Amino acid sequence: MSAKPEKLGEVDKAAAAAAEFEGEIREFVRKDLSAWRRPRTDITGETAVTNIDTLIQRVSHASVEEIDRVIAELTHLRNTLAAEGERIRREITNYAGLSQSAMTSLKIMADSLTQFSPLSGNNPAPANPPAAAPEDLPPPQQSAV
Repeated sequence: MSAKPEKLGEVDKAAAAAAEFEGEIREFVRKDLSAWRRPRTDITGETAVTNIDTLIQRVSHASVEEIDRVIAELTHLRNTLAAEGERIRREITNYAGLSQSAMTSLKIMADSLTQFSPLSGNNPAPANPPAAAPEDLPPPQQSAV
């Protein structure tokens, strides 16, 4: 059940009370803000410069901190890249040494195998004698079926 004003005069009284209440709130806010305001009557040229300098420092503080953070991050990345570059250089050097060792070993093996080549003339006796030719074999025996 809502309360409805029965007379037009009650509506006017409620509007007047609301306007008065709003006026009191505005006055309270003005008094509250005026306590925070500094009087500007004693500002000299030197004081103005100091105030501007302070204002600039406050405004730029966040930007300077962000720039310092980015510089620190980039320095860390540079050190990481330098360390990774050094690691890759060592890996390549190790790979080159391993590759050179493999090539030397293969060359020694190839030289050793050429001693046994039929073209070299240094043929030792074969481990298994060659199989007999088919005409040298006896004829197969016939089985009685």
